[in-house]
Amino acid sequence: NPPSIGLLPIDGGFFLFTPEEKASFINQEPASAQYFKEWYGADELVKGKKRFFLWLADCTPSELRKLPSCKKRIELVRAFRQRSKAKATRDLAAYPTKFHVTNIPKEDFIVIPEVTSEHRDYIPMEYVFKKEAKDKLFSNLVKLVPGGTLFHFGVLQSKVHMVWTKAICGYKDFRPRYSTDVVYNNFPWPTLSENEMDAIAQTAAAILAVRKKYKDSSLADLYDVDAMPNDLRKAHQENDRVVSKAYGLAVDAEEQQIIDRLFSMYKDLIR
Repeated sequence: NPPSIGLLPIDGGFFLFTPEEKASFINQEPASAQYFKEWYGADELVKGKKRFFLWLADCTPSELRKLPSCKKRIELVRAFRQRSKAKATRDLAAYPTKFHVTNIPKEDFIVIPEVTSEHRDYIPMEYVFKKEAKDKLFSNLVKLVPGGTLFHFGVLQSKVHMVWTKAICGYKDFRPRYSTDVVYNNFPWPTLSENEMDAIAQTAAAILAVRKKYKDSSLADLYDVDAMPNDLRKAHQENDRVVSKAYGLAVDAEEQQIIDRLFSMYKDLIR
């Protein structure tokens, strides 16, 4: 499945909370605690910034009537949307707990930040298992690949895909902007046997396993070219080795050789 944006709430920020704001709100209305979910945009995903979303779409009318502070937030969102110049947003005011775009995968998925630093060797993507996603929401500032497997994750986290991305993507200032239409949809995937795909899935899983060792470090910390831990770099190099092999490339192939190979595959796809 091609990537699509996450949730686009158009809520005026009234459903979004910092950790301190969340604690204060729950202190005032303890029963609201169950309706908070972790919120991930690009900064939250990569830099480890903490924010929370008051998710009331699943709150029943009888429960909501017991939560005056939550009801107040709904009123504020409704009023915010009613003042909008966009008719679609004004129409959405009648459904204040409904989002303009709702995208909540029901399976394992890959999360791709829309914009990344030009100084990283790899775009720091995340792999989210369905069982871990229950209390997480992802914003429109990241792209989600529902049904993405560890094989897909391994290829997307490889040097091969990074070279492709930097070669054809657009840029925000100097930072690569990841595009579904330009980068992902045109990327040529290799045709592999099940064993070859499993080999990439294993090196992808090894990357995730190493990351878990550094719970106090954000993805921005881990993928800083100078701060990247040696074991994480080694895991990526092993992933690069098997992905490069899948594309018929030497592990030490120059960027131009990688681009030449990918564009040759792309030309075959569009013939």
